[in-house]
Amino acid sequence: MILAVLDDLLFTSKIRTTAAQLGVPLIFARSTEAAIGEMRRQPLALVIFDLDNPRTDPLGTIATMKSDSALAAIPTLGFVSHVHADLIDAARRAGIGDVLARSAFAANLPTILTGNRGGGTAG
Repeated sequence: MILAVLDDLLFTSKIRTTAAQLGVPLIFARSTEAAIGEMRRQPLALVIFDLDNPRTDPLGTIATMKSDSALAAIPTLGFVSHVHADLIDAARRAGIGDVLARSAFAANLPTILTGNRGGGTAG
């Protein structure tokens, strides 16, 4: 199961469509509380964050995850506009696993969803 923490309609649709085509189970959360609840409810293979979207508090959610021993080991990946170097640095300080530019995330989405992720970097 993969959890995507975002509320961007374009990326929600893209992720949902790709996951359905690949048969990958997927759930969405739009807040820290909802995301942490899903993480506690079931084992997750990956949590995806839209780092550009402050409405979903990605940095707060990542920090909460990484400070909780039951959740800290769940793999995380964030996507972000490549021009937001400060946000990329903040996500890394919060404990994000991988960060990809939005374009690289979209281009590699099937590979990301099927678990064949490599260490990405944006910026």
